[in-house]
Amino acid sequence: MKETNQLPQDLSPTPMLFPFDPQQFWQHLRILLRDEITRLTAASTAATPEEATLNPKPLYKISEVCQLFQVTKPTVYAWIEHGKLHPVKIRSRVFFLWQDIQNLITGSRGDAAATPEQAG
Repeated sequence: MKETNQLPQDLSPTPMLFPFDPQQFWQHLRILLRDEITRLTAASTAATPEEATLNPKPLYKISEVCQLFQVTKPTVYAWIEHGKLHPVKIRSRVFFLWQDIQNLITGSRGDAAATPEQAG
């Protein structure tokens, strides 16, 4: 008996419907996949989302602090009032030091913890 899963000799392989030789196509696909995997791997190991949004520049505007912590301006003003953030006024503008923002992120309040109002 003849096996039914073999193709007859007179049939040629199905033609490809795109203008690449199959070997070129698979090679191109391998290169694309390798590049994409490399890009995704580099992006995942680059930085955490918190570090990615923090560009360590010396001064931040209040709008940048609001965006960073996803809070409103009154919240930032309350943090100033409670000593969690220390504003730096330059002419008529208010800025915040990178170190103060980093201290607020890590939870340590630096000099604010030793204020006389809180001690006594």
